[in-house]
Amino acid sequence: MTTSSKKTKLIIALGLVYIIWGSTYLGMKIGTETVPPFLLSAMRFILSGTIMLSVGFWQEKEMPTRKQWLNASLIGILLIGIGNSSVALSVKYMPSGLVALFIAALPAWFIALDWAFFSKERPKPLTLWGLVLGFAGLFYIFDPFHLFSAGSGAARSYPLWPIPVLTVGSIAWALGSLLSPRLDTPKQFTSSGIQMLAGMVSCIILSCLLERHDWHTVETMTIRAWSAIAYLVIFGSLVGYTAYSWLVNNAPAHLTATYAYVNPVVAIFLGWLIVDEVLTWQSVIGSVIVIGGVVLMTVGKVKKKH
Repeated sequence: MTTSSKKTKLIIALGLVYIIWGSTYLGMKIGTETVPPFLLSAMRFILSGTIMLSVGFWQEKEMPTRKQWLNASLIGILLIGIGNSSVALSVKYMPSGLVALFIAALPAWFIALDWAFFSKERPKPLTLWGLVLGFAGLFYIFDPFHLFSAGSGAARSYPLWPIPVLTVGSIAWALGSLLSPRLDTPKQFTSSGIQMLAGMVSCIILSCLLERHDWHTVETMTIRAWSAIAYLVIFGSLVGYTAYSWLVNNAPAHLTATYAYVNPVVAIFLGWLIVDEVLTWQSVIGSVIVIGGVVLMTVGKVKKKH
């Protein structure tokens, strides 16, 4: 592949992940209005995984080895079974824009896990300041101890228990992304299909354990809910996930991670525009702080590599 061709693919892949994945938070929010979150994820990825794996076998014409199947399945469990499912669960109970904003701190987990288990390189001071600033912004927004909203008369309309769920999901997503280029996996489409189906199996297990009493809601799904699933399958999984999979294997990790501070802007705007999610000044100010912190983390990583 020529340098010009790779640069073009890089720009297209980043653009797709920036915009499409920012909109999937709203898609999951709408879908979970009717269907329980783990079942929604299972429905989404059984469709997209089957399509993706079929395309992979047809186009790439290569049968993965047992080791490649296992490696791709491990990545799928981390990225989809844990990472994506934590988001689907959280958007059911929290504003989709705030969930996206929490995920914006994902580069922090990339940096921490890369330092601890992979590169062993200590983050630069600028990166550390970005980490502090990013988490300070999240603390300001969610205000668990009512330090900033006390006396304002504004009561939080959502619970905070999804925060540790999102934290576990973020760590799993970062770990899966860091492992992906380091493990022997099949070619891109085949690998993505295996990952989706492995994640789907994880979602089914979680749904069986936690949501069995809500499965009847599938019978009452509206066109709105089916449309959300169709959007998640086509754009969120087949297009967006393929673009992300290409990025983690072909682009620098610090560049791939930049999607984390574009997605919240898209998600917050769409949540406000389409499902009337409340946008407070506290959320706006905190968003600026978080995104500023993520920019510092990314800039710190870039400077470190020069």
